[in-house]
Amino acid sequence: MKKLEPLSLDGIKTYNLSERHSKVSQQDFGRPFPPGGRFRDFVDGLPRILAGQTLREVAAAWVTARRQGRQVFLGMGAHPIKVGLSPILIDLLRRGLITGMAMNGAGIIHDAEVAMAGRTSEDVDEVLGCGQFGMARETAEFLNEAITWGAGQGLGLGKAVGQRLQESAFPYKNLSLLAAAAALETPLTVHVAVGTDIIHLHPSVNPEALGAATHRDFRLFAAMVSELNDGVFINLGSAVIIPEVFLKAITLARNLGHKVAPLTTVNLDFVQHYRPLTNVVRRPTAGVGRGYALTGHHELLLPLLAALVTEELEEG
Repeated sequence: MKKLEPLSLDGIKTYNLSERHSKVSQQDFGRPFPPGGRFRDFVDGLPRILAGQTLREVAAAWVTARRQGRQVFLGMGAHPIKVGLSPILIDLLRRGLITGMAMNGAGIIHDAEVAMAGRTSEDVDEVLGCGQFGMARETAEFLNEAITWGAGQGLGLGKAVGQRLQESAFPYKNLSLLAAAAALETPLTVHVAVGTDIIHLHPSVNPEALGAATHRDFRLFAAMVSELNDGVFINLGSAVIIPEVFLKAITLARNLGHKVAPLTTVNLDFVQHYRPLTNVVRRPTAGVGRGYALTGHHELLLPLLAALVTEELEEG
């Protein structure tokens, strides 16, 4: 067997560093924040590399869409409510920076509990063993009654709950996304998977009304998506429900002759899951737009992005 010798380094081909394409340049480096500086100084000091550049591009797409009168829709899970983002989202609704919303079934639970009591999110580990998880009476009775009433009126689930919250005497309804959307007449749809939400465990649930109201919201959401040409869709913290609903709404709208293109899609989450990356970022924009993913905590990412968009629009 031939004995192997280490390769000689003599004769290798080299090039000049100055002639090579490099992906990172000192021109893109970040800058220290000056004490007493403005928010704009902070943003301008971010590196123009990876997420620092993505943040700028997402904000630019958002600002451009609204300046041109295009739609910006936000889909979300319940977690953004639980980490205290409702006031920021309501402000974006009032400014017209978000023109429509969609949320999963858990979203209405936490939103309603905040309106009722100013607090939400029970300790599941503490109460699951004794069978008390999800057994808050007021939450289930209010929401199930609102859904039943709304279905009888031919309303979607989001509109029904939002209107009832708006009309309520709840002390913290000013913190309700659904009430704010109802007051502003901004479409907010709710997409329920039966059995996933605590109100489905209670005798007050009306399955027929639940199904009718959430299916109407799906069709309303598809109508919203049909108007997303040159617009932006943001998924905030929904790993499964909203990405699946968004993909089906896209195909329904396109099947009926709506291009839904070009468009920009964004996924904001602290973990990048398969469905948002596939059904929000990649598939809907293939050949007809741009998809972005920003990874980070909701309670940091969204306020940062919202502040950047708000400031750019006010300055522009």
